[in-house]
Amino acid sequence: MKNNLTRPMSVAELEALGASFQKPAALTELALVLASLALAWLAASWLRRRHAADLGPLSVLFGAGVTDGLLFPLLALGLCWSAGHLLPLIGVPPTYVRLAIPLLMSLVLIRLTVRVLTAALPASGLLRLVGRVVSWTAWAASVLWVLGLLPGLLDDLDDVQFHLGTTQLSLLGLFSGLLTALIVLVIALWIAQVIEARLMQSQLDLSLKKMASNASKAALLFVGLLVALQAAGINLAALGVLGGAVGVGIGFGLQKLASNYVSGFVILAERSLRIGDMVKVDGFEGRISDIKTRYTVVRALGGRESIVPNEMLITQRVENATLADSRLSVSTAVQVGYGTDLDALVPRLLEVMRAVPRVLADPGPSVALSNFAADGLELTLYFWIADPHNGQGGVRSDVNFAVLRLLNGLGVDIPYPQRVVHQAAAPGGAATQSG
Repeated sequence: MKNNLTRPMSVAELEALGASFQKPAALTELALVLASLALAWLAASWLRRRHAADLGPLSVLFGAGVTDGLLFPLLALGLCWSAGHLLPLIGVPPTYVRLAIPLLMSLVLIRLTVRVLTAALPASGLLRLVGRVVSWTAWAASVLWVLGLLPGLLDDLDDVQFHLGTTQLSLLGLFSGLLTALIVLVIALWIAQVIEARLMQSQLDLSLKKMASNASKAALLFVGLLVALQAAGINLAALGVLGGAVGVGIGFGLQKLASNYVSGFVILAERSLRIGDMVKVDGFEGRISDIKTRYTVVRALGGRESIVPNEMLITQRVENATLADSRLSVSTAVQVGYGTDLDALVPRLLEVMRAVPRVLADPGPSVALSNFAADGLELTLYFWIADPHNGQGGVRSDVNFAVLRLLNGLGVDIPYPQRVVHQAAAPGGAATQSG
């Protein structure tokens, strides 16, 4: 039965299919195929309403719509396959099912490839091109298989052979290896994406989640590459020479790239820098928004982003304002006149600073007489905040407004620069006055 469902149709079978379209048996089989598709659509729609919100729009199974994910073609393929085994029991040959199965298998391959690449590489510019190539290839292979032309084409490709060193390859083996590599790598990316989604839902530290996710993805892709090379007929023992060449390349031209990758895993493992930390690197200050295996993204409070190679974070001095404690001290300054009663003013300043929403009560704010300036007494106001990632300008402005309202209410003058200009009299005028 399996061979009947998957073998290509002959020309005589295709002609008989067209001639039997209006027969009751053909209509029964066609109705069963359509019922299988409708049932698959209903089941996928029901499961989507129950679980799609938890999995997100990048879900491989559900996708952006009912028929956009992998679940619908998988269910339809399973139902049609079951229908193909049930039809002979009622005396109906599986003809339309044999047409539907290769088409649904192509749809499964297309949906699997596109949805996995969309989830793993959502911002990739090559995603649409890869999707089109996979779609056209899968549909063309399905049509050739249904028409019975694909086996002959495969035989012709197998006859074209060539040598790669001591290994003999054929075009069929090369294409099969590429197809196997695509399937294995797509499945590896899918498993890595599932692992990453599970890790992000756990209670682990975010840096540990990123490290485990990157390590699992690298390991799965490496295993997938080995399986793909083995499937293509390439002797893995011959890769020893290639490994030596890669080692030499890393030692010379790729040492910076390798150093950045190793530094990325070191940063994630030792947790000296974590996502959300406020850092200053090479004069650029901001919040770490992401840590990749090759670089780290630092986003300034103004919206600018800096891509910092991980090696720089290991070899250069980095200021981390939130490494041991997320609280940060902020200061501002104000001048008052020399005749101001500081013993009465300082407690009122502490009171208004504590009333600002983002200012912490512990450690509390403080006031220091920092300078005897030319125009007045300079007071420096210190206060602590617990959310430096929200910026310092806003809370400093709130404190300044509160202090200004207090000083205006108390009638305390904020001195401004004053200069006394003595104008020398002209020599003739002085002589005249003295005379």
